[in-house]
Amino acid sequence: MKVLVFNCGSSSVKYQLYLMPDEKVIAKGAVQRIGEDLSEAIQSSNGSELKLEEHDENHDQALETIKKMLTHEEKGPLKSMKEIDACGHRVVHGGERFTGSIKIDAEIEDVIEEFIDLAPLHNPANLAGIKAVDHMMGDVPQVACFDTAFHQSIPKVAYLYALPYEMYTDFKIRKYGFHGISHRYVARRAAKMMGKEKYGVNLITCHLGSGSSITAIKDGKSIDTSMGLTPLEGLVMGTRTGDVDAAIIFHLKRKGYSVVDQEKIFNKKSGLLGISGISNDVRDLENHAAQGEKRAELALDIFAYKIKKYIGMYLGILNGCDGIVFTGGIGENGIIMRKRILEDMENLGIHLDNEKNSIKENIEREIHADDSNIKVFVIPTNEEKAIARDTFKIVTNGSI
Repeated sequence: MKVLVFNCGSSSVKYQLYLMPDEKVIAKGAVQRIGEDLSEAIQSSNGSELKLEEHDENHDQALETIKKMLTHEEKGPLKSMKEIDACGHRVVHGGERFTGSIKIDAEIEDVIEEFIDLAPLHNPANLAGIKAVDHMMGDVPQVACFDTAFHQSIPKVAYLYALPYEMYTDFKIRKYGFHGISHRYVARRAAKMMGKEKYGVNLITCHLGSGSSITAIKDGKSIDTSMGLTPLEGLVMGTRTGDVDAAIIFHLKRKGYSVVDQEKIFNKKSGLLGISGISNDVRDLENHAAQGEKRAELALDIFAYKIKKYIGMYLGILNGCDGIVFTGGIGENGIIMRKRILEDMENLGIHLDNEKNSIKENIEREIHADDSNIKVFVIPTNEEKAIARDTFKIVTNGSI
């Protein structure tokens, strides 16, 4: 069975074609700069690379470009798009409606559209990708995999804000959490690495990248997570503030900053970039810190401090845990950053093995010392594989 997985952004479509249930990647690629004068498309398949330049004004045209690449006479893995048995889509926001992945129909498309108000930067693009597949491939089954779904097990005590209750009932203002597909994937992998059943582990999973979040997992289910109504809450990120005093908004308003100005500052100009004044990339900041740049060092320290603080909170909520998982670009590759985060936590039972931590191979591995009460893992995330699995199970079995 061939499953095509999509991750649609406002100006890009990333995709991977899987052979299931073998979970073999047949092809992967992306169309970038949708809506610009010239779109860039690249695909790798069977050891060969294909590049095209097109003028894709929208997602429908981007799908036509993907069709052209997948069925390319020399470098395409397919003779026809009819060989595709199902499509899976990453959808950022499912609100309170969805607790897991689901087969898409007209009603589901309407609900995804309903949640555009909660994810105006993501759900429109996700929905555009779904509709583009409708237009191109007709009745091929499609499955929506929601970033918010894994976090729907969070209890009310954790997801409600201390605002007037009608803010929740009338406007659905609450913590939703994101990166759920990634947190679920690495949690399941960690359970398997420990020889435990998926609902038999307590974990803290750290998805660290340009966007970062951390999740407390009890008995295999999310019970709290750092991101909130939007991906702005929580950890310090590449260009996002993370947690701040809400009164800063009122203060900046009095200083003449508009809502649009503040959204740009909080989402695009803050975080590692804002503190350092140099870069939003941990690798760049580590290089500058090594050369004595104090603001780069400060940015890295604040980033690590906030993660350490959340780990401490979640250890309290979980009453201890079996393991801590690092994933995402920084979590998987940040040798120095992982050490910054976990140093001086020995009294909590966390002991890092520096030699294991220093291994540069991007593979699943344990990095804790033998005397560590809490295991520490590096597990590369694979959201596309998780989506392919859900899609295959739902199309063949009706559920996951």
